[in-house]
Amino acid sequence: MTRVAAVDCGTNSVRLLVTDIDPVTNTQIDLDRRLEIVRLGQDVDRTGRLAPEALARTMRALRSYAEVIDDLGAQRVRMVATSATRDAANRAEFVAGVRAVLGVEPEVVTGDEEAALSFAGATRLLPATIPAPYLVADIGGGSTELAVGAGDLLAARSVDVGSVRLTERRFHSDPPSSADVAAAIDDIDAAIDVAEHDVPVSSAGSLIGLAGSVTSVAAIHLDLPAYDSTVIHHSRICADDIRVVSDRLLAASHDERAAIPSLHPGRVDIIAAGALILRRLVERAGVDEVLVSEHDILDGIAWSQVEPVV
Repeated sequence: MTRVAAVDCGTNSVRLLVTDIDPVTNTQIDLDRRLEIVRLGQDVDRTGRLAPEALARTMRALRSYAEVIDDLGAQRVRMVATSATRDAANRAEFVAGVRAVLGVEPEVVTGDEEAALSFAGATRLLPATIPAPYLVADIGGGSTELAVGAGDLLAARSVDVGSVRLTERRFHSDPPSSADVAAAIDDIDAAIDVAEHDVPVSSAGSLIGLAGSVTSVAAIHLDLPAYDSTVIHHSRICADDIRVVSDRLLAASHDERAAIPSLHPGRVDIIAAGALILRRLVERAGVDEVLVSEHDILDGIAWSQVEPVV
């Protein structure tokens, strides 16, 4: 077993996984998995820069992660930074801060590399009963990664539509107006059109949904009294139920969304956009349901430290 630490820094959250991995026996034993909402991508779509307060929040979270990594004695550490840092003109400031805190260089990966890591994390320990090919959809804050394959990755594409970006760009009232929603759907559909140049979305045997928007929709559908990853992981949500949850969130006020017990406070303002992205992906893929996975890019980053992934 090799003890590795994986850090995923996205547009909305920064997450840590410390796990023991054995590629020979295909074993993964998690020791610590945690998340903090830091909104690193605050206003990046508008300004093109990482905001000072967003950088401060992120570095504060990473300092706490560094203590966990040291305490658990991880032998290897890899940090991947995704959409917000790809788009930021001042990403060198972010890189220098991470190097000082974690002692490793953050890898600002491309969207396609992000998609490949998400695919590896979601499918590595997938039950053999799940029909292939798999369409893996990682709905992030700044971008959505789509990857398709059947065991091996066949094609991947990242598109610049995510829950934070869409909320900041298109939702001008709370709840959003019908015009806001229509504009958001146009953006989502245009992004899927771009992705389909590389990824055959409608050929999926199974749609596997990843990341906080998808898992939050699952928790809401399941009416959980609190977020519970053990219940959510590999749960299934049918297309009709995704539409119901999406309609509910789009019609709800901030306070009504905040009252949902399973919804993380850091997702209250962006979950309606995230659910809408998931809904349109399901409709465009023509699938009857989504398989929800708690294993995602974070797990892909972990496995990449013991075998080639990206």
